[in-house]
Amino acid sequence: MKAGYPTPVGADTGELAETVRSAMENADLEVFLSLCAEDVHWGAPGDSQGGCHNRDQVRSWYESAFGRGVRATVTEVMHGPTSLLVGLTVSGSPAAEEQGGQAQRWQVLTIRDGRITDICGFDDRTEAAARAGIPPASAP
Repeated sequence: MKAGYPTPVGADTGELAETVRSAMENADLEVFLSLCAEDVHWGAPGDSQGGCHNRDQVRSWYESAFGRGVRATVTEVMHGPTSLLVGLTVSGSPAAEEQGGQAQRWQVLTIRDGRITDICGFDDRTEAAARAGIPPASAP
């Protein structure tokens, strides 16, 4: 496979998915960041200018969120053709507080050359699943 092209999700990515799940469930920032490309982007759908643009910025965001008491429990990890769909139950954030203490969120992690290169956050699972290339009816 040529460098820089999306990595098809297969057996190797199954291991990556489990490592992502474990790192997120255990709030293990070092492990999570080790899975990311140096120039990983993290932001809202269609926003290439905002958000984070490298591992150091992702680290800073997570450290700030952890410091404010934001926590997440992984509810699902599903494989798309070149990405992972990660479902989260978030607590400690303003959105979670507005919704009675917990909010459902989804992240689509794009994989290139075996590394996470893009993290895109969603409030809606259907939109996240479409971005990840997962049929809408698929559920964990």
